[in-house]
Amino acid sequence: MPWQTPTLREVRALVRDMIHGSLPGSDATIPNSVLRVLSDAQGALCFLTLEYIDWLALQLMPDTAETEWLDRHGNIWLVNSDGTVGRKQAVPAFGTVLATGTNGSIVPMFSQLVYSGPIAYQTTQQITLGPGPTEVPVQALTGGAAGNVPLDTAFSFSIPPPGVDQIVTVLDVSGGADQETDEELRMRVIERIQAPPMGGDQEDYVHWALQVPGVTRAWCYPLEMGIGTVTLRFMCDDLRAEENDGFPLQEDINRVIQWIDQQRPVTVKDFFVVAPLRFPINLKIINMETYDSPTRANVEQALRNMLLERAKPGQEIYRSWVSEAISEAPGVDHFDLQYENTEMPSSGYMPILGTITYG
Repeated sequence: MPWQTPTLREVRALVRDMIHGSLPGSDATIPNSVLRVLSDAQGALCFLTLEYIDWLALQLMPDTAETEWLDRHGNIWLVNSDGTVGRKQAVPAFGTVLATGTNGSIVPMFSQLVYSGPIAYQTTQQITLGPGPTEVPVQALTGGAAGNVPLDTAFSFSIPPPGVDQIVTVLDVSGGADQETDEELRMRVIERIQAPPMGGDQEDYVHWALQVPGVTRAWCYPLEMGIGTVTLRFMCDDLRAEENDGFPLQEDINRVIQWIDQQRPVTVKDFFVVAPLRFPINLKIINMETYDSPTRANVEQALRNMLLERAKPGQEIYRSWVSEAISEAPGVDHFDLQYENTEMPSSGYMPILGTITYG
């Protein structure tokens, strides 16, 4: 039968009854008596122990464990592509900047740069300036997506090297990824338990891809390119959220290929890692009670959350899913939806939110 933890009142009553049963003629229910005080104190301690056992029971299972205990589950079950175990740690952004100055001047390795954001950077190689703008490799000093900066952002040297201009221009600084969240880690642990390694089956390719920092979702399609082939598609929902709507860049694809090539069976004829193709989902909402900006923002976010949960390459997006997401958006009471079930042209296309029209 299921266990029901008694309340504090019930535990105290049990202790009073125990005292009465053990000491005939005693009465621990008399207010302010020694037996009443002792029984209530004992009951409180027993109840605290029961509460701890309840909490501990949640930590022993990965689907309910809190952060510290979830990390322990992760450390037992998961190995990542960078050799770490458990939670995927934050990855620092890296790339190149364009430096100018006197021809032949040297930018030393580990020269530090700053800009208006919270992250500092340093050069990773010693570079000699040419007659024009010269590429200098840099890396963020701390991990996280906050280190990714747009093209043409201005950095400045903390202490400019002799003959080098203080201001440099970002050519490409990206690849920074935040630490894996509890829910992302929990999903990986549960999937690892439910689908243990099988020497290269369909689920193994998904697990291997998710071991790469920055990868949040992955799908495997055996035989798509012919007999003996495996095709993998994946998303970097956090890493590439700003610059590419979560779709991986070629450098992300290269990292996944490099890691999975070390894990997959050599008997696979051909192995392909490709980015999904965008397929915008357009819809029209009419007769909605209010069309103010907060409500529209809530509707858009609800639809994005729905697609994040349900969408995958080749997945048909049903009208009922769209309607349900809009209905749950704060500020929406009623509406009419002009949208029909949308099929993907092929398994390579990934549905994303397109244009929302209001009328």
